[in-house]
Amino acid sequence: MLSMTRPQRCAVSSLRRGFGTSRLNRRRWLLSLVGTMAVPTVVRAARIFGSETPRFEVTEIKTISRLPHRYHGWPTVTRRRNGQLVLVYSGGREAHVCPFGRVEMMTSNDDGGWWTYPRVLWDSAIDDRDSGVLETAQGTLLVSTFTSLAYVSLLTRAREAAGQGSGWPAEKLDRWRAAHERLSEDERQRQLGVWMMRSEDGGISWSAPYDCLVNSPHGPIQLRDGRLLYAGKDLWRTKRVGVCVSQDDGRTWEWLAELPVRQGDDPNQYHELHAVETTEGRLVLQLRNHNPQNAGETLQCESEDGGKTWSTPHPIGVWGLPSHLIRLRDGRLLMSYGHRREPFGCQARLSSDGGRTWSEPLVIYGDGAGGDLGYPSTVELANGTLLTIWYELLRESPYAVLRQARWRLV
Repeated sequence: MLSMTRPQRCAVSSLRRGFGTSRLNRRRWLLSLVGTMAVPTVVRAARIFGSETPRFEVTEIKTISRLPHRYHGWPTVTRRRNGQLVLVYSGGREAHVCPFGRVEMMTSNDDGGWWTYPRVLWDSAIDDRDSGVLETAQGTLLVSTFTSLAYVSLLTRAREAAGQGSGWPAEKLDRWRAAHERLSEDERQRQLGVWMMRSEDGGISWSAPYDCLVNSPHGPIQLRDGRLLYAGKDLWRTKRVGVCVSQDDGRTWEWLAELPVRQGDDPNQYHELHAVETTEGRLVLQLRNHNPQNAGETLQCESEDGGKTWSTPHPIGVWGLPSHLIRLRDGRLLMSYGHRREPFGCQARLSSDGGRTWSEPLVIYGDGAGGDLGYPSTVELANGTLLTIWYELLRESPYAVLRQARWRLV
């Protein structure tokens, strides 16, 4: 039997109960807010569905946001062929839902050791939310986002409450109203959409946003046949859920297939898709499910014909969402996902058989204050280390920050 220290034994025990590694004490937590916190925890998980999870070690957790007076959400990170990391997210915000969201980008040239000050890639007159990023085989950077008017109901209620002498401070109400009324109602409706921007010079200059048919938090993927595949949802028009493809490096997109619907499900309750291609050319797609059956779980579909047809969504025994999928250099698949119940944080699972079975959870981080966190994405660095980035509303601030974990399989 593997020899472990008492804290490591506790960590294994908590994993088997469905909980994460031991919680940080107050002093270590405060240190994590201002810099790097080494958290070397090595565990070996048990088996699930016949797939064994190897040991893993989390060596660093830190906050990487540079604007602590703003709320950050829903990041995606990618590693370019030249080694540079590109991170995009929704920044400039006051809250989880507000009219101030914008697409921001940071970069790192030392594997996430240091990040640049954020650049604003797009700031529409309504809320710009989830942001995905991909470097294509041609070296083009594609950034995806969607616009939303979800904040309008909050503003309406606040104005009604103000008429009764209660509700928000006058300054906040005036600020939201001023942001909202930058456009007319017709103009706001025309601004709603699912959008993509492209850069052909490594992120120095960007195209105007253009329609990409669907949205999902982490954007499209590159297939080995040269096509780009975008699994997502047409949010504001048909509400279709499925996959689109691009044959021209992401300039234009066309529908390829809608996903089948599981018996008893409402397809409108399928959200936030992401896909990966296995070494054998099989496509694995995961989605966020809000139907009563398996509510709050990740469902999975597969395609054996390049995305033309898909299996019916089915559970894989994973509570948590949404999922980000990558294929590691050794061919294994890795899914990263948020966990919005105890232990609040981010988890990952591995598959050694092309997504047919998944390991027990690897609790990369399990000390969140609550459910306003997650949407992790993961990259594999040149030395095999894994870097996972998510957003999180901390205990000490009303503004969510970007968090980063460095970890490895051992």
